[in-house]
Amino acid sequence: MALLSRSPSPLPGFRPAFGLLIAALSIVVLVPIVTLLGHGAAIGTTEIWSVVSAPRVRAALGLSFGRAFLAAAFNLVFGAALAWVLVRYRFAGRRLIDAAIDLPFALPTAVAGIALTALYALNGPFGSVLAPLGIKIAYGPIGIWLALVFTGLPFVVRTVQPVIEEIDAEIEEASATLGARRPYTLRRIILPMLTPALLTGFALALARGVGEYGSVIFIAGNLPFKTEIAPLLIVIRLEEFHYDAASAIGIAMLVISFAMLLVINFLHVWSRGRTGNV
Repeated sequence: MALLSRSPSPLPGFRPAFGLLIAALSIVVLVPIVTLLGHGAAIGTTEIWSVVSAPRVRAALGLSFGRAFLAAAFNLVFGAALAWVLVRYRFAGRRLIDAAIDLPFALPTAVAGIALTALYALNGPFGSVLAPLGIKIAYGPIGIWLALVFTGLPFVVRTVQPVIEEIDAEIEEASATLGARRPYTLRRIILPMLTPALLTGFALALARGVGEYGSVIFIAGNLPFKTEIAPLLIVIRLEEFHYDAASAIGIAMLVISFAMLLVINFLHVWSRGRTGNV
């Protein structure tokens, strides 16, 4: 039995293209990960656990993954609603809003962090209004969440939007003709069709949020045990020439991210099987 199978194609060169793909994947993804894990093996699990279990490291990991999860969950709901509006409705400024969604892709993350800080600082136009209400955005956990929402929103919108475009409006009309109300149609017909794309967008936004650095450090405040994210702690350890500690934190982030993405991928496959999109 052949190890590789492929459909007939008018374009030759499958083997060279496949070899180039594997080489590029190895250089960009596999080699760095294997190198990091190899360095972790040299350090030893005892030393890694000693670094990761330190209160400051645990606080930084909890903040990074917790805020990334909350931001991705918010983008999952708001991004899906925004994608639905952009696809199903025509209104003035729709194209402008549609183009603005890609702004976080083009805008340097450091510029985004500086802009958000200027807006939501205590003397900023938004922060000065919220401060008397007891709401502090910049230099706090809310500011971190806001920065991750900004950077992660396009991943959900651009993943869900093409799927919504493929859903025929006649399906909703048929459901209404049969007496189904809108909440029932949304829950039993639309959402099952969107679930695989929603999970993919959520995973992308979560992965981006966990590793985000540039837009967060300007608005976070970077106080240990309060607003210090794990990527910043890795940079601090590298600047202190504590390479083993930096590697240990990186391995912890890798393991946690892999476990979370594995669960999301399992849910993705399960949802595709339920809807028949296999």
